[in-house]
Amino acid sequence: MINIKSPREIALIKEASRVVAVVLDEMRAYIEPGVSTAFLDAKVREITAREGATPGELGYYGYPGAVCASVNECILHGIPSEKKVLRDGDIITLDFVARKNGYCGDGARTYPVGIVTERAKRMISIAEESFYNAVSLVKPGVHVGDISHAIEETAKKYGCSVPREFTGHGIGREMHEDPAIPCYGNPGQGPVLREGMTICIEPMILEGKPAVRVLKDGWTVLAKDGGLTSHYENTVVVTKDGYEILTKQD
Repeated sequence: MINIKSPREIALIKEASRVVAVVLDEMRAYIEPGVSTAFLDAKVREITAREGATPGELGYYGYPGAVCASVNECILHGIPSEKKVLRDGDIITLDFVARKNGYCGDGARTYPVGIVTERAKRMISIAEESFYNAVSLVKPGVHVGDISHAIEETAKKYGCSVPREFTGHGIGREMHEDPAIPCYGNPGQGPVLREGMTICIEPMILEGKPAVRVLKDGWTVLAKDGGLTSHYENTVVVTKDGYEILTKQD
């Protein structure tokens, strides 16, 4: 089912998305060598509570954290831990969902930790570029495959790849709604975007091959070849003649 949101629902999703933007921006100040991902999780909880929202990921199918904190070769669903301490030169993705007034917003950023290599900076920029290349196509009548193709082609341009097993998605009352928005696809295929749809476009970039593996905890997803990974996501609403990004502050 393709979900079209009412103006009231879009306003509520915008407010939840505003919280996501605040959290992702404020967390930059806490990401530094020597801090644990559990410490970052605690800060996310503090900011979210201050903004009158709750972490949507906490307890989702049993997930134990308020945020997914994924370091280096971990592309998705890194579980916050006191044992995972950031080191100079790492990169870390925070993927966060805020729930407020019954609606969700979702976003992700990959951040540098301390002084990072040009290789690491490149990975961060590829994910962001992939997002903007994809979102620039968004308007009513565009196929999901057009968006997905733009993500994959951007990754390929830099010799990188995208995972097959995980996708972007619609969003609203639930964190994950239709349509699925893969990071790969063919132009002119897939569901058609319509005004009022709220979607999450999230390029997930693998430095090397597209194969991933899931650890025994059932959550942590790693690049199988051990290469670096990055991730950039925003909640977007399809407007009459284009789009609006909801999880970014001016």
